[in-house]
Amino acid sequence: MSQLLDMLNKHKIVAIFRGYEGEQADLAAQALVDGGIRLIEVTMNSNDALATIGRWRERFGRTARIGAGTVLDAAMAREAVAAGAEYLISPNLDEEAITYGVEHGISVWPGVMTPTEIVRAWKAGAEAVKIFPMGSLGWKYLAEIKAPLHHIPMLATGGVDLHTIGQYFKAGAAAVGMGSKLLNPDWVKAGEWDKLTEQARRFVGAVTELQADQR
Repeated sequence: MSQLLDMLNKHKIVAIFRGYEGEQADLAAQALVDGGIRLIEVTMNSNDALATIGRWRERFGRTARIGAGTVLDAAMAREAVAAGAEYLISPNLDEEAITYGVEHGISVWPGVMTPTEIVRAWKAGAEAVKIFPMGSLGWKYLAEIKAPLHHIPMLATGGVDLHTIGQYFKAGAAAVGMGSKLLNPDWVKAGEWDKLTEQARRFVGAVTELQADQR
């Protein structure tokens, strides 16, 4: 098991930054880190994504691990890794991007939906897969596909909030990816960083409680 996969299994929340840049993004990320978030994904379709990844690698050091999201192909994978991304996440399955990650020691968690795609990604070398779009499929779908594919770690992205997070983990999710439910856009716009930190603490606390119940 790689260090990044170990972190995914331990911390269980990946914060998704899409469409934020500059000081606003920096302060929002700091707020989430202060609240206990340890995995942050900067999507490649955000303005200044590569610069943000590089800046956050320096700013957060080993406190939080910074990855690139919306990595659609091997070319984008190369750009993201060159900028400092420690792991790659995508909404789609691109086996060349997975191969690039494997060859360079970078964890790749590709987006998949069907059992066939999940197994293809796993055979290509993906350490975990991102089940997407979970907001439409729902945790019951996850539970159904996890039953025969229990050996493959799955990151559930979409549809996760404080009321449903427990259901996703009980359905078999190794971790969850979260955007606006964690990174409230109104709070970011208003600069209400304390609210972001408190929200992060709520989700981290929910994970801690679920982990305690499973012991």
